Formats: sequence, structure tokens, C-alpha cells
Amino acid sequence: MKRTVVLFVVLSATAVMSYAASAATFVDHEKVAAALAKGGTLVTAADLLVSGSHRDKAGQVEVHDKETDIIYVIDGTATFVTGGKMIGGKMTKPDQHVGTSVDGGETHHLVKGDVIVVPAGTPHWFKEVPAAISYYVVKVLKP
Repeated sequence: MKRTVVLFVVLSATAVMSYAASAATFVDHEKVAAALAKGGTLVTAADLLVSGSHRDKAGQVEVHDKETDIIYVIDGTATFVTGGKMIGGKMTKPDQHVGTSVDGGETHHLVKGDVIVVPAGTPHWFKEVPAAISYYVVKVLKP
């Protein structure tokens, strides 16, 4: 568990090095708790986004052309699929696509303490959420 947290911190710190050069951003525990309970943005900058997320059911397949997602599971479990080919894909806004399923890909059983990094352009999907899952997402944005 400590190794996973250290990895998350290192990856996140590496991702935000240019952001760290500016003023620090503080998010109080109440806003963090609300974001983890309902979902919500915690930090927004030109090259990154940090949010708290919560889901109690499966989602759509997503592909972000210019965003790498770093996901750290705070609580709960889910079946998460990465890679493969998105089926039924459509563009919802520039550089963002959603679909109905994935052909192929790699299945991961996410549990509390896990970290997964999804590179830009990679299909990913919360395929099954048997119980609620709460997680942080750090989105590293490409220019």
C-alpha cells in the first residue's frame, strides 16, 4: 500500500512539475470529501486537471486524445478495461470520444490503493462496478 501511494505521488509530482512553479493550490478536506462522494473538480490549470470521482455503476468507454489519466483508488472495487478497440465510438467534444464497449483490451480488477495510468489515446472503461468506487484522477494535458 505504501509503495502504491509513493508511486501515485511520484507520478503526480512528475506530471505537475511545470504547475508547481506557480503558486501552490490548496483544497480543503470538505471539498475533497464532496468530490469523492459525488464527483467534482479540485484543481484546474493549463496543463492538468485534478478531480475526485465516485461511481456506483459502469460507465461508457472513453478515449481522450490529449489527456493521460492517472487514477488512484481511494475506496471500493471495479473491473476496469484498458486498450483494445472502442466499439460504437463517437466524438462528444474535440479530442474526446465515448463508446459502448471494447473489443480486446486488458482487464484490471481495481481495489483500494491501486494506481493505474492510462496514456492519451487509450480506450478505457469502468466495465463493472459491483460496489461504489471512489478515486482521484489527475489528467495531464498535452498541448
